[in-house]
Amino acid sequence: MRMETQGKVITCRAAVAWGAGEALVMEDVKVDPPQRLEVRLRILFTSICHTDLSAWKGENEAQQAYPRILGHEAAGIVESVGEGVEDMKAGDHVLPIFTGECGDCRVCKRDGANLCERFRVDPMKKVMVGDGKTRFFTSKDNKPIYHFLNTSTFSEYTVIDSACVVKVDPRFPLEKMSLLSCGVSTGVGAAWNVADIQPGSTVAIFGLGAVGLAVAEGARAKGASKIIGIDVNPDKFPLGREVGINEFINPKESDKTVHERVMEITEGGVEYSFECAGRIEALREAFLSTNSGVGVTVLLGVHASPQLLPIHPMELFQGRSITASVFGGFKPKTQLPLLFTQCLQGQLNLDLFISHQLPFSDINEAMQLLHQGKALRCLLRL
Repeated sequence: MRMETQGKVITCRAAVAWGAGEALVMEDVKVDPPQRLEVRLRILFTSICHTDLSAWKGENEAQQAYPRILGHEAAGIVESVGEGVEDMKAGDHVLPIFTGECGDCRVCKRDGANLCERFRVDPMKKVMVGDGKTRFFTSKDNKPIYHFLNTSTFSEYTVIDSACVVKVDPRFPLEKMSLLSCGVSTGVGAAWNVADIQPGSTVAIFGLGAVGLAVAEGARAKGASKIIGIDVNPDKFPLGREVGINEFINPKESDKTVHERVMEITEGGVEYSFECAGRIEALREAFLSTNSGVGVTVLLGVHASPQLLPIHPMELFQGRSITASVFGGFKPKTQLPLLFTQCLQGQLNLDLFISHQLPFSDINEAMQLLHQGKALRCLLRL
């Protein structure tokens, strides 16, 4: 399949960030053809996750580079490929992934590791790996527009390193598969790959956004006997029940600390806790909620800088451990295809994560819905 636009500069619509906290501006941009080992995609669906929200608010100064095109949770079709790309072609259905897999570095060749040495996620990266240049330009004066998280999906077309693109079986609906390019994979993978939840175990999840609910979905699939959900917004509890959460704690409605309540419910603490709120206080409570002897805490929340772990080194000698998860520990190119199949077989319910659907032109409304805690994932149709 050959597109008429191959090898040409494309002018398309994009939501451009011109400054921290400012409304995204929908405008025409120019998108260059892909260079060696790059792919140009036509984005069909994209959504907003808290990493986009954090970057939009400018919570981490090192990430700030403007103008910039944000976005990383999406699905689309290959428009054209650059020299050397052999594993995909124009017309293929694909997901852009914010952390890549080259397949050749020592990390990619090692089981249990997924932060590729060359294409790993880097919030400060704003240009392409191959030549250190951008592929986006303003249509009026041809000034550069910077990239974000290897993907920049808030644009009708984007250019991505081929190591950060995963093919999807065309039988799979792209609007649902887009959720697997970040949030759902991150949560489910944290439960399956990072924590390796065992049947009959107990779990506490701090923060019931899309990632937290995906953790619950993964924990239920692995046979957890008790899943405790913690959030200050009780409106999230009904959806939590749908993914297997059977106990809820609202920190605002208890005169005890959360970890004290968890200790009471579980008679000694959970085997696994997951911090999905991006708050240091929640991380501390998650750590203290685990069982002294076998407890594991997995950090998933996006934290503003500068922050330090709220743990004394000696506390780690009590038999508790803490780790973090990027993209749920999945190697995108080699492991995501199996997850796609498991979703198609009904092992995971993706429908419940899409709380809103809006046209791409309403992206600022979608941003506010997530910021206000009123949306899990707002699917934007381009």
